Amino acid sequence: MKYLNVLLVFIPISIVLNYFVHVPGSQVWLFVSACLAVLPLAGLMGHATDELAKRLGPNVGGLLNATFGNAAELIIAFFALRAGQLDVVQASITGSIIGNLLLVLGLALLVGGWKRAKQSFNRTLAGVHSSMLLLAVAGLMLPAIFVHAQPGLAQAHGETRDPRVWALSLSVSAVLIVVYLLGLFFSLKTHQSLFNNVDEAEPAHWSTGKSIGVLAGATVLVAWMSEMLVHSVQPMTQALGLSPIFVGVIIIPIIGNAAEHATAVTMAAEDKMDVALGIAIGSSTQVALFVAPVLVFSSMLFGHHLSLIFTQVELVSVAFAVAIVAFTSHDGETHWLEGAQLLAVYVIISLAFWLVPPAMMGMPQPAPAGH
Repeated sequence: MKYLNVLLVFIPISIVLNYFVHVPGSQVWLFVSACLAVLPLAGLMGHATDELAKRLGPNVGGLLNATFGNAAELIIAFFALRAGQLDVVQASITGSIIGNLLLVLGLALLVGGWKRAKQSFNRTLAGVHSSMLLLAVAGLMLPAIFVHAQPGLAQAHGETRDPRVWALSLSVSAVLIVVYLLGLFFSLKTHQSLFNNVDEAEPAHWSTGKSIGVLAGATVLVAWMSEMLVHSVQPMTQALGLSPIFVGVIIIPIIGNAAEHATAVTMAAEDKMDVALGIAIGSSTQVALFVAPVLVFSSMLFGHHLSLIFTQVELVSVAFAVAIVAFTSHDGETHWLEGAQLLAVYVIISLAFWLVPPAMMGMPQPAPAGH
């Protein structure tokens, strides 16, 4: 997406705002600028990964795409984790799942089906994606249900010190990673032909050296911009009266996956619905099976115990998103109205996270100072 490269101008703007501008309101502008700077960098990372995958063959290339599919968002979450903003990290996990399933897929179905009576896709492949997603989300949500069913285990959103909850989060994370690896083996080895039929082979336009160089450079810059973005979250939310949960659920997933989202919509517009569904549902599955467990284990490096305990609103939102998408994709056909319906659900969920106070989302209020 070459038009996104215009936004690279926000890299120096973010640097100036972060290091040289210290006036009231500057943190809000820094957050906005850093978000806009991440957009083209995430696109460059995705494009470089695709070019490298074409050079290295289907097996290694598929592994690269699976590993770096959510790299930009993972980097942002990693810096938020280091900064101790565990509520933002957790919210970004559920926000990615919801955003990919409702916003991205909704836009893809709407754009792709607008001038067509209907669009068709491989029911078998869609079933594979949906079943993996259902399993992933079930594993991700059950620890939260376990805790919410026992009032004595109530905790602050994000971190836990209860040994049982922490042990459960670690154990579930380990199981999810194993399932993710099994899914890679399934798609790259035993049933490779099923997934290879999804996309048309295209020649690489970048050399291996250029691809690696762009990927490395974009990754470093994403990390730098992410650090600025994360450090400006708290003053920005205080200045605008936003909840950190809203930022994590809505804003960060859109920023981290914008380039990938645009690709899904473009594929749908070209009537390549198998690719569009694979991107939207596959990205959600990767977040649940790989990104979330990696963040749980990584939290120990910074002295935190990131749990898989989500709020009631997050649980309900994810459950509805998965159920709606599974129902939409079961018949192998879709049309623009289904896309509009998915977008409507996303808007409703966004309004809930924007307007509902933390206490109503099942989040305990902060303890008084000294406790």
